[in-house]
Amino acid sequence: QVQLTESGGGLVHPGNSLTLSCLHSGRTFVNYNMAWFRQAPGREREFVASITWSGITTNYANSVEGRFTISRDDPKNTVYLQMNDLKPEDTAIYYCKATRNLPTPPYEYTVWGQGTQVTVSS
Repeated sequence: QVQLTESGGGLVHPGNSLTLSCLHSGRTFVNYNMAWFRQAPGREREFVASITWSGITTNYANSVEGRFTISRDDPKNTVYLQMNDLKPEDTAIYYCKATRNLPTPPYEYTVWGQGTQVTVSS
């Protein structure tokens, strides 16, 4: 059973940076597409960024494009989210998601982490 463990959250001032990490417990990390989502109080969980299993393709939400960078280190079984120029509206619980395609139904295996809190406030 794959487990994801996020770390790196905290309280920062606007304009500062944070790097989140997500450690994948399995031996097949290289097969997983990885993503970060976030959920602010009273709001639905929303997509932040994703990276394919190959690391070649990345995607970002418009709200973080140019400020956040997703990357992966396969030997360390870890995906990162570098967050620069943080804004109060980035305050949320950040969740890591791992997805692997399967050859048979349900055709996809997905795992979520427990989340890490990021608070941006002066």
